Amino acid sequence: MCTNYRPTSRELVRQYFGSDLPYHAGDDLRAEVYPGHLAPIIRKAYDDGSPQPGLECTGAVFGMIPIWSKDGKNFRHTYNARTETVFEKPTYRNAWKKRQYCVVPMEAFYEPNYETGKPVRWRIERIDKQPIFVGAIWDVWKNPADEWVRSFSMLTINADHHSLMNRFHAPDDEKRALVMLERDQVNDWINASTDEAVTFFGAYSAEILRSYEDPIPLRSTTRSRATPPTLW
Repeated sequence: MCTNYRPTSRELVRQYFGSDLPYHAGDDLRAEVYPGHLAPIIRKAYDDGSPQPGLECTGAVFGMIPIWSKDGKNFRHTYNARTETVFEKPTYRNAWKKRQYCVVPMEAFYEPNYETGKPVRWRIERIDKQPIFVGAIWDVWKNPADEWVRSFSMLTINADHHSLMNRFHAPDDEKRALVMLERDQVNDWINASTDEAVTFFGAYSAEILRSYEDPIPLRSTTRSRATPPTLW
């Protein structure tokens, strides 16, 4: 499952959605995102000031924080949600029932490849270098300081028979793949009913993707464990 990815650039967010990220001064878009990091998502607009009617680009914590969380650190185990059980698992079912669908725009994501006998990080991206749009769900949680925090989980499907994605993860593990969408599917996904949403859970063509070895840079091995930020 995806624990690490590279967000789409601010420029491409503007190009595709006509909006920018509402970061506070001093905040910035991370080069690589891990669970617990703040990252951009595209969701249904909840105000009338959206540059593109119906959609807005905003920030959220990577890893769903359930409403009952005490410290907000659940993101370490909830960054991916299985499509087979998303509608019934306590962490995700509220977002699913409320149709709080969103899209995670990314340049590439990373998975461990064990073909050498040990895990080696590989990068997966589109051959044409266009953004990958991943289907996801979002929700909000109130922290002990009575502040709201937005978070999200990316959806995954079985990939045992996918010619590319079945190369990743430990040999005995089930192979999984992200729910990847084309740009012209983004609006339909975000506005889908629960019955319509399941029709987006097909495998993304391996012919559109490429992958190659891309080990973690030594200076990037330390991950932030900061407390999830509040909403803007």
